[in-house]
Amino acid sequence: MIKLKIDMHDEDNLNTRFKPLNDLDTDAIFSVDDDVLVPCDTLVFAFTVWTSAQDSMVGFVPRMHWIQSEMQDASFPRYIYGGWWSVWWMGTYSMVLSKCAFLHQKYLDLYTNHMPVQIRDYVTHKRNCEDIAMSFLVANATQGPPIWVKGKSYEIGTIGISSLTGHSEHRTACLNMFMDMYGYMPLVHSNVKAVDARSTWFW
Repeated sequence: MIKLKIDMHDEDNLNTRFKPLNDLDTDAIFSVDDDVLVPCDTLVFAFTVWTSAQDSMVGFVPRMHWIQSEMQDASFPRYIYGGWWSVWWMGTYSMVLSKCAFLHQKYLDLYTNHMPVQIRDYVTHKRNCEDIAMSFLVANATQGPPIWVKGKSYEIGTIGISSLTGHSEHRTACLNMFMDMYGYMPLVHSNVKAVDARSTWFW
């Protein structure tokens, strides 16, 4: 029998998503939004991919960033957040969103207790970008890219933060704010996608 434990939080804060959990029997954390469904075979394959690269974030929802072509009086280059269509068009990604991704439990402690507190304060104030913050943290720790897994996942919600006006602009602001706090851009691009060979016609 599987033991189910519910961790309740008094505070309505996106940072609690990455609060360290006690008494875990595994290093693997599957972070998933409450309106996302993932078939079991897809989940098992993603877990298999993660076990071969346990320091990486492994997920189904890729996103990217690219440098602005025009910069004026900036200490660092400025970047733009790219959603799914940017990933599709460019053929590259630098983040997998924590709305549907595996990560090592050690990153929960790093996020809550060691990541710059200004980043958590920013997430609290803006009620957004905790997923970008985690992507920055993991990339800074590994100096490598995440891994995008090909698989089925279904969003059953109709309205979310990403559907609000100005969402991309807010995410772009997060990117540049976090880069300033780290002092450099840690996100690393990749064009690699993990595919289950059993689901393809050709090996």
